[in-house]
Amino acid sequence: MATGKEIRGKIKSVENTKKITKAMEMVAASKMRKAQDRMHAARPYSDKIRNIASNLSQANPEYTHPFMVKQDSSKNIGFIVVTTDKGLCGGMNTNSLRLLTAKLRELEGQGNKVQAVAIGNKGLGFLNRIGAKVVAHAVQLGDTPHLDKLIGPVKVLLDAYQEGRLDAVYLVYTKFINTMKQEPMLQQLLPLSSDRLEADKEGSHAWDYIYEPDVQSVIDELLVRYVEALIYQAVAENMASEQSARMVAMKSASDNAGNVIGELKLVYNKTRQAAITKELSEIVAGAAAV
Repeated sequence: MATGKEIRGKIKSVENTKKITKAMEMVAASKMRKAQDRMHAARPYSDKIRNIASNLSQANPEYTHPFMVKQDSSKNIGFIVVTTDKGLCGGMNTNSLRLLTAKLRELEGQGNKVQAVAIGNKGLGFLNRIGAKVVAHAVQLGDTPHLDKLIGPVKVLLDAYQEGRLDAVYLVYTKFINTMKQEPMLQQLLPLSSDRLEADKEGSHAWDYIYEPDVQSVIDELLVRYVEALIYQAVAENMASEQSARMVAMKSASDNAGNVIGELKLVYNKTRQAAITKELSEIVAGAAAV
């Protein structure tokens, strides 16, 4: 049985750990609100540009942007993997990467080759461990996503798709549902399916536009902005999910530490009582012998 001194040392150690997890929980709670506000602020822009892209795709069927052309020639698939830079956020990254692994096995079983862009340290480390081809990455994004840091790495895959070197591009991230629930997502980013654009179309009426300088230039620029908006929204959703998951994980860790401290204190009191009883028995036995 452990001595009283050893148990006191364990109690002190767990108490120190509890202080750290409690502090991290409070920090995550303060950051969570800001991350959620950024995410909700970005949604109207994403929805509006999605609706405009949908209306344009229906208004000009004679011109088809390369992002909407399905390609089946290169047998190469691109992935944009959005994860966190830091850990201690429960199983959030694990769930997303498990979804990615299942899709990679399916595609490689069909004879496809994979190349990826990693956004976040955890995804970059995972892709390097499994030997995937990482063509670009963006890490240390901080608490606020900046589009200028994301455009460069992502443009590598977008250009490769336009040039016909990729058959499809997928986006992997964690979608924020609420504080207690975050859902891993795997979406096809390119080619942009006409079904998805049609589903996002506002109402059933037709739209017409006056284009300046010309139809092709406007649609080309708009669909690039549309894809960038989808990626930015995915990163914003992932950051909000990260802070929520970290807050919940640290609260659970603090609660578990409190339970461990209670159990250790109970063992310490029992050990201390046993030592006192033993000393009293020795004193009584000695007095009786005298």
